[in-house]
Amino acid sequence: MDHFTYKNGALYAEDVALADIAKAVGTPFYCYSTATLVRHFRVFKEALADNNALIAYAVKANDTLAVLKTLAQEGSGADVVSGGEIHAALAAGIAPRSIVFSGVGKTRAEMEYALSQDIFQFNVESEAELHLLSTIASSLKKTAPIALRVNPDVIPQTHAKISTGQKESKFGVPIGEALALYANAAQLPGINVQGVSVHIGSQLTNLAPFASAFGRVVELVRELRKNGSAITTLDLGGGLGIPYGNTDAPPLPEAYAEIVKTATKGVDCRLIFEPGRVIVGNAGILVTEVIYVKHSETRRFIIVDAGMNDLARPTLYNAWHDIVPVKVDENAKTERVDVVGPVCETGDIFASDRLLRVPNAGDLLVFRSAGAYGASMASTYNARPLIPEVMVNGGEYAVVRKRQTYEELMQRDMLPDWL
Repeated sequence: MDHFTYKNGALYAEDVALADIAKAVGTPFYCYSTATLVRHFRVFKEALADNNALIAYAVKANDTLAVLKTLAQEGSGADVVSGGEIHAALAAGIAPRSIVFSGVGKTRAEMEYALSQDIFQFNVESEAELHLLSTIASSLKKTAPIALRVNPDVIPQTHAKISTGQKESKFGVPIGEALALYANAAQLPGINVQGVSVHIGSQLTNLAPFASAFGRVVELVRELRKNGSAITTLDLGGGLGIPYGNTDAPPLPEAYAEIVKTATKGVDCRLIFEPGRVIVGNAGILVTEVIYVKHSETRRFIIVDAGMNDLARPTLYNAWHDIVPVKVDENAKTERVDVVGPVCETGDIFASDRLLRVPNAGDLLVFRSAGAYGASMASTYNARPLIPEVMVNGGEYAVVRKRQTYEELMQRDMLPDWL
């Protein structure tokens, strides 16, 4: 459930009318519900409470400081994939010993920064990365706690662009090569082998791939221990899906927890989880205004002021987002329409042939489930300034990231002397 509900035909975020926010901050804007964010985190955490788990929120899903701070106050750790995300997690008050550093392309500078902060674990994804980390840690007289991210070659049954657990993927070490690489790691200076990591993909709505992957990495843990490795952590990744409106209902965290419990029985590791979308996805929306309703010979276009630079998922993944009005007009005709943005790209489409009540210019629409990979993937393409982010808490709201001005957009540019 979320806390975006209709009251007398008008859509509210908790106890604040979205139309009132739109009047104050303009459109488009993102809006996050504190109550939804907190509820989703607590449900996930409580489902796994018996596992001595570190819940390390996947910062890439939404790195807004107010979101991170809200989760930090709930006891969340952070799964990060860049130096910037480490900085953001620390700024939000997340303890370094609750930070896990993932990612296939960690740079020397990022490794040095992570080591200086004494983070909890590096999830290493290649032999080359392992050797570089050893060199850097040794030069700094530090010890890097690591897990190898293994690729179990499991088909996750999700979109190809968010599948990460198959042998063709750029992520992780092939599970068949893991034992040799762990033996290598044990001999390297500056390296402390402490765990095994796996992450097979995002937006999974079927538990079977999880069960298969978890079973394979648990067997690897047992083999490593037979060989003398003191494996104490097991990072099972994230990837649990959310309902987007056109998909099967994903399993509840409680059902996911049962899969975990079955797979890890008797393993005695500290478990790490990296939920992102399942925490923040349905805690956020994107509010937009209809600019024009345009007719062609074969199509009816609803042109809105939000663009693919504000919500990239439909363009990148053909992703579905429910589209609902801020104010319900019972007299509006229901027709099949295309909802599109103003960006100068044919692919700037939010919905094609979608059955909706046809709005009028000036009406407000909402793209639901925009809390994950909305703002965090936004760009300034077409010189469109980044839009504001608003957080609601009960009957009050605050702008937590302001709208970028044209002047601020241009501040990144520097003219060379000859101009």
